Amino acid sequence: MEYSLLRHIAACNNAALPGSRTAFRLDGQIVGWVTDPVSAALAGLDGVRRDAQGLGLDDAATLPDIARQMAGLGFGRVRGEMFDVRATPDGPVLSTIDRGALPSFGIAAAGVHLDGLVRRADGLHLWVARRAADKALDPNKFDHIVAGGIPAGYTPWDCLIKEAMEEATMPQAVVAKARHCTTISYAMERAEGLRRDILHCYEVELPEDFTPTPTDGEVAGFELWPLARALHTVRMTDDFKFNVAVVLIALFLRHGLVTGEEAARLSAALGDRKNTRR
Repeated sequence: MEYSLLRHIAACNNAALPGSRTAFRLDGQIVGWVTDPVSAALAGLDGVRRDAQGLGLDDAATLPDIARQMAGLGFGRVRGEMFDVRATPDGPVLSTIDRGALPSFGIAAAGVHLDGLVRRADGLHLWVARRAADKALDPNKFDHIVAGGIPAGYTPWDCLIKEAMEEATMPQAVVAKARHCTTISYAMERAEGLRRDILHCYEVELPEDFTPTPTDGEVAGFELWPLARALHTVRMTDDFKFNVAVVLIALFLRHGLVTGEEAARLSAALGDRKNTRR
């Protein structure tokens, strides 16, 4: 195994866009990129038009129904969680789509990740979650204390508050001390399709007497690790969920666990100008 931390960042940026993909547009704006098989299936549905600029819908509001039809054809799945669709991260919401359809359409999705830290006499520690064995994505992998996709209509902060209570029984008064550290984005080819994720990353120092408790069944349990152990695990294994490893690399940089030339290479690979050490 390659023990460079860079391998995690490279793995999350393995998609070359547009490549052979076709643009998918709403209201004339590119919101996604689709493969030839997806493009062919879409072109056969009512309300979908194809022109020299790619594929688009006659009415952006029909996207949820189009996505359900595509899931019935074997492209994506229905998870019952709606996400906002934008052409740019800060642009207006053009429509919504089921979370399970995002990779098939190559539509960007936003999420939140929280580094839950505890400062003890023997150094900085990190709360680590173990993903449940029945998770469809990366079961049994290590994860953040709190992480999740941002549902339609939610801001990143609203989502963080919601996920903190649902996943770790973390009261709002505790989460309120979190600070936004950086935003990480990537385009990644995976078995489920193209993931274009935008991760809003936060960290919070938690009191020593706080212990997270699983609530919604997505987490099997929590462990408190020395931060150095987390660095060793990310460097030497693939035991963390793929994007959690990347968010943790940003944490290691902020707190000076990685320095020198390696730190410079990692910061450049992250494209991160805000991820400064505290």
